[in-house]
Amino acid sequence: MAKRKSIEESYSEIIGELNKKIYKPIYYLAGDEYYYIDLITDYIAENVLSESEKAFNQVVLYGRDVTIPALIDVARRFPMMSNYQVVIVKEAQVIKNIDELEIYLNAPQKTTILVLNYKLAPGASLTAKAKKIFDLSVKAGAALEFKRLYDNQVPVWITTYLKSKGIDIAPAPAELLRDYLGNDLSKIVNELEKLIVTLPTETKRITPEHIERNIGISKDYNRFELNKAIAQRDVLKANRIVNYFASNPAANPIQATIVSLYQYFRKIFTYHFIQDKSERNVSLQLGVNPFFIAEYRQAARLFTKQKCMQVFALLREYDMRSKGWNNESVDQGELLRELVFKIIH
Repeated sequence: MAKRKSIEESYSEIIGELNKKIYKPIYYLAGDEYYYIDLITDYIAENVLSESEKAFNQVVLYGRDVTIPALIDVARRFPMMSNYQVVIVKEAQVIKNIDELEIYLNAPQKTTILVLNYKLAPGASLTAKAKKIFDLSVKAGAALEFKRLYDNQVPVWITTYLKSKGIDIAPAPAELLRDYLGNDLSKIVNELEKLIVTLPTETKRITPEHIERNIGISKDYNRFELNKAIAQRDVLKANRIVNYFASNPAANPIQATIVSLYQYFRKIFTYHFIQDKSERNVSLQLGVNPFFIAEYRQAARLFTKQKCMQVFALLREYDMRSKGWNNESVDQGELLRELVFKIIH
């Protein structure tokens, strides 16, 4: 069975073909990871036609404004003084009866490069009608679905992206960025580019200090460090971070902290059930950089399976209380203090 390509591999393959001027009549770009959809669309818009050709042969349509018959009419036109015309459809996900595009895809215009941007809400899947057109696009040209990375894939992606720019970053600050920026690659790239621009001349490594100074994420008082302090039962450090969070609730909402703690303790809990506890296998099973294995090994010694179960129950309780259940007057800072105290003790 062939290995499924990563989103980076799929993107590189398409760009490689476009660089060689190998064009396909349809590019159906779908998914909830917009970064690669936008990159491919922008590349086609900027590079397929010359500036003089674009005036008559490149058009951008929006799903809210176009019908399938009108789109087919545009796509069937012949280019003027050019080998190709480029038709880009943004917000294709709002087009009604998109399955009616089947008649065009059965016999697409060879001189038209039709690009469909079908952007899904996070976690959403293609509808049956959209999937039908996706499958037809695979046969007629190219169809790619870009799904958001899992959280544990983001630090590696950050490291790889920076490496392509000649910049290095250690596992810990990469994890810190993931924890605060999430898995929206467009947002991540925006912040990384800001960091790169602000690096001193000749500096080729991003440190926690750079992140704190330029993005505003404290290198000492963050969810990443809180998880570590709790797992080590470092009461003083944990309380300092909790107090910092309590003084900055807008930037550090308790719900986000609870999610981060859950993800962290789920890995500790999983560690207990791993038979082969070699560094390589634990890294694979937990989906973490080998750099962090010693930390999880130590945490598992302090937090047994039974204690992890108690932690999960506490996280559920305080998540509900943070949303108003059985909690009429206690503020979020105090709730977090209670939660952390109970987890550690």
